[in-house]
Amino acid sequence: MGKLSQILFLTASAGRVFASCAYGTHLMPRAEEGEAVPVATFGYTGVTGPLNWAALDSPANNACATGTRQSPIDMVGSVFELVDASALSIEVNDMPDGADFENLGSTVEVITQGGTLSFDGKTFELQQFHFHLPSEHLDNGTSQAMEMHMVWQSAEGEIAVIGAYINIATGEVASASVKRGLNTRSRLFQRQAEANETAPVAGTGAPTVLLETIFSVVDQISTPGTKVKTPPLVMSEVVDLLKAGQFQAYSGSLTTPPCSEGVNWRVSTSKLSVSPASFIKARDVIGFNSRFPQNTPGQPNILMISALGSAAAAVSVAGAGAV
Repeated sequence: MGKLSQILFLTASAGRVFASCAYGTHLMPRAEEGEAVPVATFGYTGVTGPLNWAALDSPANNACATGTRQSPIDMVGSVFELVDASALSIEVNDMPDGADFENLGSTVEVITQGGTLSFDGKTFELQQFHFHLPSEHLDNGTSQAMEMHMVWQSAEGEIAVIGAYINIATGEVASASVKRGLNTRSRLFQRQAEANETAPVAGTGAPTVLLETIFSVVDQISTPGTKVKTPPLVMSEVVDLLKAGQFQAYSGSLTTPPCSEGVNWRVSTSKLSVSPASFIKARDVIGFNSRFPQNTPGQPNILMISALGSAAAAVSVAGAGAV
């Protein structure tokens, strides 16, 4: 089979894309209890990567190549509205019995157990949060180590996503904070006051306890399609951090197929942190799962521009060959 034939075969056999970043919403309902964890049929490199997402399932994925408000983007001042956290209401339930943590092939995802986000007269329910490595959005031109996406849905089916950058904590602060955080996590629900007093403050360079807790078991779902129960998860640490910062708001899209637009993005100016050891554990499971930055919202899709450039180059080469 020639290379072109292989590409066409892979494209045709990919079929409907499963396990996108909208998993758990009306765009991609979650599997029923007892059913297998779905595994993504798209990827981030080669013929299943972002350059070919539209062809994997056309016309369902056409927005990936033609949409004019695609995500992620470079978060520079001209493309977003800076919103104070006071303009949003964020509440997320703790998970004292832990949460299901799944490997979808395209990312690893925590299934949440309740939470609300309200702004502009709209209310959204938290469905899940997942991770990208490296960050998908750029922070004024700079990539971050990772990015967490909290995916919310309204009763009307509207989607909102809170993005939070994740940096790598370094030095003695990282190792000391991780040890303290992991040693106390089993007592967080019995002695919440003590935990709040002793846990490191996210955003100060110390690892975020929530992330350390989640990634402590990430190696148990190294195979796509597997899941594990996390230790107890206290969400207040991250929620308080988000409330302490601001949000960069813009209207964009899902960052995975079908690349649906109309997504309400709120990218936090507060950043989470993860220890070097936990980052390596997460990296070894997640691998690379970051879509390349898209064009400025409202501008032509970067793939359309590339296609026009390629066509012009082909014409130029053909013309030169005819001379």
